[in-house]
Amino acid sequence: MQSLWLSLKLASFVAAILLAVATPLAYWLAFTRTRAKFLFESVVALPLVLPPTVLGFYLLVTLGSRGVLGKLWLALFGHTLAFTFEGLVIASCVYSAPFAVQPLINSFESIDKKLLAASAVLGASRWRTFWRVIAPLALPGFITAAVLSFAHTLGEFGVVLMVGGDLPGITQTASIEIYDRVQSLQYAAANHLALVLLVIAFVVLSAVYAMNRKALSPWTAR
Repeated sequence: MQSLWLSLKLASFVAAILLAVATPLAYWLAFTRTRAKFLFESVVALPLVLPPTVLGFYLLVTLGSRGVLGKLWLALFGHTLAFTFEGLVIASCVYSAPFAVQPLINSFESIDKKLLAASAVLGASRWRTFWRVIAPLALPGFITAAVLSFAHTLGEFGVVLMVGGDLPGITQTASIEIYDRVQSLQYAAANHLALVLLVIAFVVLSAVYAMNRKALSPWTAR
């Protein structure tokens, strides 16, 4: 079960980081009027269409000893990011970014612009408007972004294998251990771990649907 705890730890880190990073990015994409918006949206959505091996390869190069981030990390800490837990976190953030950014964009864009205009007329700053108007109305988007990025990271395989390899206790996640078990014909052990991931995924998705319905109920009642 060491690999399962590592997967849960990785997914938690990624969900928290993406929520912090994706919020300002999604806010800008939702409200910007620049004509180049589609280019930024395409870059964010790129992991959805790229094969995991392609994305994993370029991330491995970037995080390796000759890559920009790898060289910087090597100078600061004495080792590169490839085949480390920190490298998995960075790679997973890139891979799961669309699952955090897109729900937030949808939530921000669905907010009635009249409410934002009224807040501005009343003298509220953009920061105050965000926390008092936008954030409460976009709560379902925040919940969906956090849960989807968590669930997607929990089950990822290709990018994790390319960037982190298969080091027990360090980079061997649950999905990689399942693959190892199948390769060694240990089907019972693979089934046991796969069933645990299935239950976790079902519980997580059920929770997000329930929380979104609860979050929307006060506004629906109004």
